[in-house]
Amino acid sequence: MKNWLFLAIAITSEVIATSALKSSDGFTRLAPSLIVVAGYGAAFYFLSLTLKVIPVGIAYAVWSGLGIVLVTAIAWFFHGQRLDAWGFVGIGLIASGVAVLNLLSKTSAH
Repeated sequence: MKNWLFLAIAITSEVIATSALKSSDGFTRLAPSLIVVAGYGAAFYFLSLTLKVIPVGIAYAVWSGLGIVLVTAIAWFFHGQRLDAWGFVGIGLIASGVAVLNLLSKTSAH
């Protein structure tokens, strides 16, 4: 179970870092730039711990799928990015794919 916690920390760190990238203004603003570097450092460290147990394909699918959904939500609330109906369909399909991998697939390490 702790490996899934490590993956959640990795995803959260990556989402924070990716969201701060926009605010860093091309790494010209110090505080957001430091958040980017620290966030990606933490993300890859915790992902490396995760990969000791969870297969890389599953970990990366969960990482990227949840990351896309969360970054899109943050972009909506903080940066004014809006999705059209097809955008919501796509995000829903990504979330569904992650759920199928984790709930139904025997490939996932539970």
